[in-house]
Amino acid sequence: MEILIVMCLGIAAGKYLFPRRAAKANERLQLLCTLLLIFSMGVMLGRREDFFRELSSLGLTSLLLCLVPTALSVLAVYRLSRRFLERREEGAGEKEKAEEARK
Repeated sequence: MEILIVMCLGIAAGKYLFPRRAAKANERLQLLCTLLLIFSMGVMLGRREDFFRELSSLGLTSLLLCLVPTALSVLAVYRLSRRFLERREEGAGEKEKAEEARK
């Protein structure tokens, strides 16, 4: 919960308090903080004794958490595309027939 509050405060500060002329410096500061965060997370994970054993089980879980939403998204887009794009194509075909009839 604290993370969300800090993020919202950061968004509000960026929108209302941060001057636009300092945008480039802000981008560099964000990049530096992101690199520092990734480095510190790596140090924290590297200090764990059973890291590689935990990593193998996390890898399988992560793979499932990646594949399941991806497969469901592809399925949803496929079904919605077939449903709505076929209607649009039918409508376009009717317009072409009407134009040919006018000629």
